[in-house]
Amino acid sequence: MTSNTVNASTPTASFLNLLGRLAIVALFLPAGLSKITGFAGTVGYIGSVGLPAPTLAAIVAIIVEVGGGLALIAGYRTRLVALVLAIFTAAASFAFHTFWSLPAEQVMMQQLLFYKNIAIVGGLLILAANGAGAFSLDARRSH
Repeated sequence: MTSNTVNASTPTASFLNLLGRLAIVALFLPAGLSKITGFAGTVGYIGSVGLPAPTLAAIVAIIVEVGGGLALIAGYRTRLVALVLAIFTAAASFAFHTFWSLPAEQVMMQQLLFYKNIAIVGGLLILAANGAGAFSLDARRSH
């Protein structure tokens, strides 16, 4: 019987793990960098949804998104970083994409963004469970 699964230790699996990490980084790194270049707007937006300490929240978001993005590129402490990003993304989803409390004409886009983020959380949890793969600093540290 043949299997349709990819063994986690194969070169194909390692390459797919790398591609997956880079795809996730394509969201977080640019988002974090744009928060730096548009810091005042970021603080204002965070404050507009009623979160406390919007300046501190913006700084934390930048550290998580930029720092987490760079760590995922390198595959450094991938399980922990992916878990932190998953928690951050879930929290941001409930804070900023509150489709359940919006007028009907605003629901569709915010609902789409909310569930897109939940899907990203799923990918991050898989990454947290399985690690970065062979093309990572984590793999080098374990040898």
